[in-house]
Amino acid sequence: MVKGPGLYSDIGKKARDLLYKDYQNDHKFTLTTYTSNGVSITSTGNKKGDLFLGDVSTTFKNKNITTDVKVDTNSNLFTTITVDEAAPGLKTILSFIVPDQRSGKVELQYFHEYAGISSSIGLTANPIISFSAVAGNNGLFVGTDLTFDISSSNLTKCNGAFSYATPDLIASLVLNNKGDSLAASYYHIVRPLTNTAVGAEITHSISSNENVLTIGTQHALDPLTSVKARVNNYGKASALIQHEWRPKSLLTISGEVDTTAIQKSAKIGLALALKP
Repeated sequence: MVKGPGLYSDIGKKARDLLYKDYQNDHKFTLTTYTSNGVSITSTGNKKGDLFLGDVSTTFKNKNITTDVKVDTNSNLFTTITVDEAAPGLKTILSFIVPDQRSGKVELQYFHEYAGISSSIGLTANPIISFSAVAGNNGLFVGTDLTFDISSSNLTKCNGAFSYATPDLIASLVLNNKGDSLAASYYHIVRPLTNTAVGAEITHSISSNENVLTIGTQHALDPLTSVKARVNNYGKASALIQHEWRPKSLLTISGEVDTTAIQKSAKIGLALALKP
């Protein structure tokens, strides 16, 4: 794909990944294996309290076509077919869920040096149509994200965003919920050699006048072990350590404590991902 600003969903992604990715309070196990013809099979189990959820997914690639099929514990069949470079810079995605007859959707993504566009339409009589675009150059980008429901003739989503990026700093401002929610994020690489970075996100709801501030950091102790930590203005502090104990196999231990209620037990999460 052509390098460029990416898609609308990429705005603020670096900060979100630093602050939220890999944190969890549950127990998760993932095992991935590969067949001789290149098909990957991934089994996932997730224990949330007394509830256990699981799914099995397969991924098959044939030239520029990738087919993903997943079955979960509720007997839902998720299928996604992706065609890369059907034309220069173009990606086509077909997805549907069985037995949900209204879940079918076709999405087109176009990547350009100065723009990224995504458009999708539901495969129903009265579909939901979504459109998002990002454009810019020299580290300055603006974008919009729109969703229109034909059945109700309503614009259900109308978001806008602005982003500024340099090789070691990314700042973004996003207006969501038709102007009711404002989110600003910041991501800064402090030391590339140790993957040390800091990030922050503040969200403001105009209707409720509520502010949420989250700050965090990450650091690589060695090439195989990294740590992350975060805290928000409500006093919830979290930390995790992730170790690649063998190539592509990760062990992640995370914890969360409410500093305003120390008497409560800390929440501990464990995730193990195994790949051959």
